[in-house]
Amino acid sequence: MDLLKIYNTDIETNKIEEIKEFKKGAWINLVNPSESEIKKVCENIQIEEDFIRYALDYEEKARIDQEEDDNTILFIVDVPIIEKSEDTEIYTTMPLGMIVVRDDFFVTVSLKKNKIIEDFEKKKIKNFQTYKKTRFIFQILYLNSSYYLSYLKQINKETEIAEYILKNSMKNKELLKLLSLEKGLVYFTTSLKSNELVMEKTMRGKIIKLYEDDEEILEDAITENRQAIEMAQIYSNILNGTMDAYASIISNNLNGVMKFLTSITIVLAVPTMISSFWGMNVGLPLQNSPYGFVAMILVSVILTLLVTYWLKKKDMLD
Repeated sequence: MDLLKIYNTDIETNKIEEIKEFKKGAWINLVNPSESEIKKVCENIQIEEDFIRYALDYEEKARIDQEEDDNTILFIVDVPIIEKSEDTEIYTTMPLGMIVVRDDFFVTVSLKKNKIIEDFEKKKIKNFQTYKKTRFIFQILYLNSSYYLSYLKQINKETEIAEYILKNSMKNKELLKLLSLEKGLVYFTTSLKSNELVMEKTMRGKIIKLYEDDEEILEDAITENRQAIEMAQIYSNILNGTMDAYASIISNNLNGVMKFLTSITIVLAVPTMISSFWGMNVGLPLQNSPYGFVAMILVSVILTLLVTYWLKKKDMLD
């Protein structure tokens, strides 16, 4: 699989095509590149390798870094992804690097494939040209915020399904699913707030030149991002309350089971105690009577019923 791809918009036809050479105005996309690919790109477009490696650090936070000497700017934002672990889908985030290389190239770097970049590769985005770098960044930021909203709606639906199943039967699988969704919401909330700082810093116009036609895209991206933050916080609060409620229900159910088992043990102890008395090697009433066994059974039954009635009255046998 080719992890290095170069795209360019033909100025005459305005069509985007994949090319092989490093052409001015081109978009270079790297997905988990090898060392040789990193060196190849850096040598051809003349940037430091660290600019690419920063975005390949899974723990890298959303930020902006700028090389004033050669006017190269690095934007790092967190994008939402879905990872598969056995039979479970895990919602998490990863860094996406966007590098504006002077007025010559635009580079995107990521550890894994993601839907944001794939939408641009598949030409699903309107008014997209590789040489319009400012608009390209704002379009990525807007699409990124939109995907956060989409994934948050998915999380909400999966939460409702898990809750419905849990109402009918307490299953560890569904409880673990809720826990996984709760973690995903924490990742989303943290990443969205970091992305907001990057977008607001960009909005001031000191990092990259803002064009009037493109500024509206950034404003929409900030609005979508704020909406995603609010949704993530609301869903997180609901899920936290749900998890606490189910924890209380499970604890209450366990207490009920323990109470019932204790009561059953007391009830069964009555006939056991009586039969033990009659089994002693000492003189006892009716031991020589032909009706002794029947009498012992009747006494056991009567006392057992009395104990059962008393426990029932004390609400110990529900």
